Amino acid sequence: MRALVREQGIEDVEVESAGMGDWHVGHPPDRRATEAAQRRGIALEGAARQVRVSDFDDFDLLIAMDRSNQRDLLALAPDEEAAAKVHLLREWEPGATDLDVPDPYYGDGQGFEDVLDMVQASCRALLAEL
Repeated sequence: MRALVREQGIEDVEVESAGMGDWHVGHPPDRRATEAAQRRGIALEGAARQVRVSDFDDFDLLIAMDRSNQRDLLALAPDEEAAAKVHLLREWEPGATDLDVPDPYYGDGQGFEDVLDMVQASCRALLAEL
């Protein structure tokens, strides 16, 4: 999403990434994801952080990659207004039938390519809506 925002010259959209667990906090993105993104001219940057309750105040949308993360975000939401900010990324992907983005971590490198296809399609559609 950051690459698309930059590519379109949009300055008023803030994008952050965070995970539900703390096991990767402070680590850079997965090497295989970084390599797959680089092949598309996208730089994955930053270090992992954990979702905070304050994110519900700081952001208009909290987007989950799968239903498990969506449930965790909804459980963390302090109220119904905050919970209404939680969505699945693939809600925006045209033609998506399964709204979960699969976790490619334990698979082969092609899984990262497939996930990038899904994420890019969803992000393009979301950005167009925004």
